[in-house]
Amino acid sequence: MLGARVRAQSSYRASFGLDLVTSLLIGLVELAEVWVLYRSVDGIGGLDLTTALLVFGLADTAFSIADLLVGHLDTLPQYLRAGTFDVFCLRPQPLLAQLITSDISLRRVSRVMVGLTVLTGALIANHVPLTPGSVLLVLLSLLSGTAISTGTFVAASGAQFFLVDAAEMTNSVVYGGRYASTQPGSVWNRPLIALFGFTVPMAFAGYLPTLTLLGLPAPWHLPTWAGWLAPVAALWTGGLAWLSWRTGTRHYQGGGG
Repeated sequence: MLGARVRAQSSYRASFGLDLVTSLLIGLVELAEVWVLYRSVDGIGGLDLTTALLVFGLADTAFSIADLLVGHLDTLPQYLRAGTFDVFCLRPQPLLAQLITSDISLRRVSRVMVGLTVLTGALIANHVPLTPGSVLLVLLSLLSGTAISTGTFVAASGAQFFLVDAAEMTNSVVYGGRYASTQPGSVWNRPLIALFGFTVPMAFAGYLPTLTLLGLPAPWHLPTWAGWLAPVAALWTGGLAWLSWRTGTRHYQGGGG
């Protein structure tokens, strides 16, 4: 099914190329925002431009991979309103697996490439040594950040079974978390620390691993090695996603059509 969708999207080359360019431009605009902001000041929250680019590279790459894999879950409210979600319920397959494989947006590959390019350049600019420890931390950060972002998409989808017409509210957490993950958490106020630092731990997708990678002190009374706790944050987010999805699907009674 996924292979057929991939071939269908790539068969119209002009349209597919335009989608890739559009997605690329969006990624470049978000990168330009970081560039302009940090070029105007010496530093924000203890980070200079090169450090901020490393945070952006880690967090944006992880979120973009998750967006490529499960970003289409935010279309679930359309299925619920139209009653077509009932079709998934009739098939002898897991509901979440069906939704994940129901679509794939290849245009989002451009966003992943932007993140990887920035990450590579930031690692070089910050003179990060290629030691086994640093390589392992970068890989763990990318995998954990992707898992955290994926869990956030799933948890938001589970909430849609109760909200239905409030996708904008859950998107404020999902995409707001993506934006927060690319910024220094040391400038957050207490509500944001509680939300994106620990409840939906987007700080572990880029900010805290960067501090650990560069040997910088961590905020919120956390140890300097807090970046190594990213897998724990991913497990926590996975648990929230499982609980939200399980509660939502058990609450669902059908489209009523």
